[in-house]
Amino acid sequence: MKSMLTLMLTLLLAAAFVSCAGKPVEERRYDMKGNVVSVDRAKGSVTVDHEDIPGFMPAMRMTLPVRDAGALKEVEGGDRIQATLVVTDESYWIENVFVTKGQPGTASTTPPDALAEPQPGAVIPDVKLVNQDGKPISTGKFKGSALVVTFIYTRCPLPDQCPLMSMNFAQINAELDKDSNAREKTHLLSVTLDPEYDKPEVLRNYGATYEGGKFDNWDFATGDAEEVKRLALSFGLMYKAENGQIVHSLRTAIVTPDGKLYKIYRGNEWKPADLLEDLRALLAQQGNG
Repeated sequence: MKSMLTLMLTLLLAAAFVSCAGKPVEERRYDMKGNVVSVDRAKGSVTVDHEDIPGFMPAMRMTLPVRDAGALKEVEGGDRIQATLVVTDESYWIENVFVTKGQPGTASTTPPDALAEPQPGAVIPDVKLVNQDGKPISTGKFKGSALVVTFIYTRCPLPDQCPLMSMNFAQINAELDKDSNAREKTHLLSVTLDPEYDKPEVLRNYGATYEGGKFDNWDFATGDAEEVKRLALSFGLMYKAENGQIVHSLRTAIVTPDGKLYKIYRGNEWKPADLLEDLRALLAQQGNG
């Protein structure tokens, strides 16, 4: 019987084939309004404190790609925008941007979340967690193996945030299954940022979609909120709960077998192949040590 992961990848390939054949990608559209915090014209994005988006998400601060980067030419912090938020199964962006210029001095003065970035060699704390089976685990339990860790939450609505991290891990997990040497020396760990909702049974159902239901080399973990925060902060990840959603940055990392930071991957632009290359380099160093 094929694993759930194989089935999932097959369905994704089938969907891609249908798309190439001419079937349009389903787009969900939402009206949004908000105040501009900052603009990144080089990346074609704008950070907005947006109002509640009915039927999709509560008010929060988000960085949003703009489909027509030219629309950002006159946008500045403190302006107010109205736009259409478009969400597909793979990405999201805003379009039809209408700008109302802000008055001088109205730009947001709230500083972005900032935290000193941990450096390679930093000791990762031994944090107590609970896995998808309700069994106590800890980060220290995995000493002796390379640990690849990321942070997610199951209700994350944006396809290129937590769902992408889980898909990346699914690809990494599948590649490790082809390499017995790396497989036996590596463990994957996905930690929820929403421990109040993401109980073990929720994580088991979520994890089975990506992992296939074996959970022998990949754990999905929850825990005490303060312990989860302590672990997240050790990787430079900031987050907070707002009206049922989690506003968070993205961090994925490789931890050495002796529990020290090897490398951090910030954001969502890293590729599974790059992480696997770094992981194999670490394992080679350990083998020669």
